[in-house]
Amino acid sequence: MKSPTLDPPVRVYADGIYDLFHFGHAGSLEQAKKSFPNTYLLVGCCNDETTHKYKGKTVMTESERYESLRHCKWVDEVIPDAPWVVDQQFLDKHTIDYVAHDSLPYADTSGAANDVYEFVKAVGRFKETQRTDGISTSDIIMRIVKDYNQYVLRNLDRGYSRKDLGEKRLRVNRRLKTLQEKVKEQQEKVGEKIQIVAKTAAMSRNEWVENADRWVAGFLEMFEEGCHKMLSGIEFKRG
Repeated sequence: MKSPTLDPPVRVYADGIYDLFHFGHAGSLEQAKKSFPNTYLLVGCCNDETTHKYKGKTVMTESERYESLRHCKWVDEVIPDAPWVVDQQFLDKHTIDYVAHDSLPYADTSGAANDVYEFVKAVGRFKETQRTDGISTSDIIMRIVKDYNQYVLRNLDRGYSRKDLGEKRLRVNRRLKTLQEKVKEQQEKVGEKIQIVAKTAAMSRNEWVENADRWVAGFLEMFEEGCHKMLSGIEFKRG
């Protein structure tokens, strides 16, 4: 049997926002954990006040983000209310040997576009990790925004109230969906009428294409104008 190692673990620190915790986050923490054969991984997570000030609105609260990290198997300890910039005092307080993160520069609080990790890089205590392509918190948010109408209707079916979803916004989405259905219906009717006219007038193929494009474009222009008039009369409020 192998005897247990007597060497103390290397204390590695990783930090971030970890909003909508996903496998890209977990992958970076796995890399940090495996930086050395015997690693104790501390993970710092910024609170809401700091995050909203320097990065912007989060989906998850600070408590939810802390708890997500505690459930990641690579994490040995979570440090809440982590500072935006790591300094020597913070390293000494938590007995940190190395700081792990991807190598992209992140702006500090100076406003001069200085790198958050400039200090630890300069003193040789930075361990580079690799980002996971194809996944990020911003990507997930964009998926939700892209299919917003479908998620609204799904949550209505699941029992969410109009107040929960924003009544005015919901009303706009329903009207837009109705308009989209009417557009599709009218496009089909216009297509049928154009075919009849084309056959009756015995147009050549080139004449048919030219006039069809003009007719359809005219119809869509009228529809777009109607949409703008409808939406201009609706008051939007921030959710």
